[in-house]
Amino acid sequence: MFDLKNIKEQKDVQLLREQEEEELAKILSVKYDVRYINLKTVSIKTDALKIVPEKKSRELKIIVFEKVGKKIKVAVISPKETETVVYLKKLEEKGYSLTIYMVSHKSIEKAWSRYAEMSYNTKTTAGLVDIVPENVENIFSKTTNLEDLKEILKDILNSKVQHITSRFFEAILAGALATGASDIHIEPEEDFITLRFRLDGVLVVVAKFKKHLYKLLLSRIKLISGLKLNVTKKPQDGRLSIKLQEKSVEIRVSVLPDAYGESIVLRLLDPANISVTIKDLGIEKNLFEILNKEIHRPNGMILNTGPTGSGKTTSLYAFLRKIHTPENKIITIENPIEYHLPGIVQTQINIDKGYTFLEGLKSSLRQDPDIIMVGEIRDTDTAKVAVNSALTGHLVFSTLHTNNAVGTFYRLIDLGIQANIISTAINIIIAQRLVRKPCEHCKKEVLIEEKDKEEISKILGEIDNVEKYTTNTEKMFVPVGCDECNNTGYKGRIGIFEAILVNAEISKLLEQNPGKEVIKTIFKQQGLLSLAQDGVIKVLNGDTTLDELRRVIDLE
Repeated sequence: MFDLKNIKEQKDVQLLREQEEEELAKILSVKYDVRYINLKTVSIKTDALKIVPEKKSRELKIIVFEKVGKKIKVAVISPKETETVVYLKKLEEKGYSLTIYMVSHKSIEKAWSRYAEMSYNTKTTAGLVDIVPENVENIFSKTTNLEDLKEILKDILNSKVQHITSRFFEAILAGALATGASDIHIEPEEDFITLRFRLDGVLVVVAKFKKHLYKLLLSRIKLISGLKLNVTKKPQDGRLSIKLQEKSVEIRVSVLPDAYGESIVLRLLDPANISVTIKDLGIEKNLFEILNKEIHRPNGMILNTGPTGSGKTTSLYAFLRKIHTPENKIITIENPIEYHLPGIVQTQINIDKGYTFLEGLKSSLRQDPDIIMVGEIRDTDTAKVAVNSALTGHLVFSTLHTNNAVGTFYRLIDLGIQANIISTAINIIIAQRLVRKPCEHCKKEVLIEEKDKEEISKILGEIDNVEKYTTNTEKMFVPVGCDECNNTGYKGRIGIFEAILVNAEISKLLEQNPGKEVIKTIFKQQGLLSLAQDGVIKVLNGDTTLDELRRVIDLE
């Protein structure tokens, strides 16, 4: 029969000894003038472990547990031991910048267990280990445009280096980051695989390669992004992250079965891409002043509409950063959380576990927020709770998938929101698109002629006091292509916007169930531009091209 009392006493004694050992490590850290850490409470990075082989780590009682570029964190038992000092000196000679930590025996034993996991991963991937940040940074520094990357990928494919899959994948990641790609597409076809990058919203072919490498690459991506290797007939979603030049880049991975294998899409969430301020969005001056006033209201709803990839999330993040202060509490409900905003509570929905936008919104309201961002209104219940929140003292930001600002009213009515409630709860509705900017290094100015001139003149004729927006009606720029823009003729993007202020006049119109043409007259009465008008003004001011504008909206 087990003596439960005795077992409990033994556990208590063991716990007490471990606590005493940690206390001793703390005292010794002060004596040796180094920092203290308990490795049981931190995440041990695999790429850091590889710096010191397991045999040497156990011999010297030393372990590297974190690595960012050439900066490493090293835990030791005896920092003044002669052999330890000599080994640390060798690490410095290799170019590493060291931060030394004192640890207990129990603590370092916990970290040593990670070597076994690393060994298992190595076997699982047939000799392929985690992404090597130094390789990524090296390729990143050598890549100034798409042509450079194509040559690097070609050299790797033609080489006979070991671990070609790792080298190829590292080059793809580095090249995508260097060229500013937002997505990487790896698409199997019957006889070969196509690699494409989405640059400024448009897909560009980067390379084509053979199927045998694709199979290894697919397994590699699945493994490091937490996907199941043996699942090939169902979609899977995963994630991974890499550190590059002191910043962490999150990568969302989607794998989808198709006729010739599995299509892979990696979305790169570079923090630099979301650090756009409200002034950088490209909002016309009059609308900017209105929006700046609306986002500072204490309650109501601000809706941003447009298709996927139109920049809605970027705009909402810019609004939130603009209004965030220590005095207010902001909560966001997102799917997924793509970028982390300091000082803001962000929660991610999980539909598989029943945590929907609706549940997230209800839970957020119990957290006493001042401002709420709902990533997307998809259903009637979410719409009703969001509208009710706007009516009861909260400022609510959200998005809808509609083609324009006018369509938002009809979408909300379809979701069961009464017209009179819409006009009471909503402050302003915005619609937006992203258009590419002509490359400053190669753009060419031409005269506007024939059909183009007729189309532009018609749109300008609908704008009162057009002179306050532009003084040019005769010339525009067209794309050419050079090394700086990867021969696309475009570099960077800017937003085009339209908005409707939901006021008493709109409220009366909604009660009459008007046609879209009636509501469009409100743009003119409110002194705001439509998407087409804002786009044409940007064409005449050199911020985009007419062909690009036609690509994203219908000018008819």
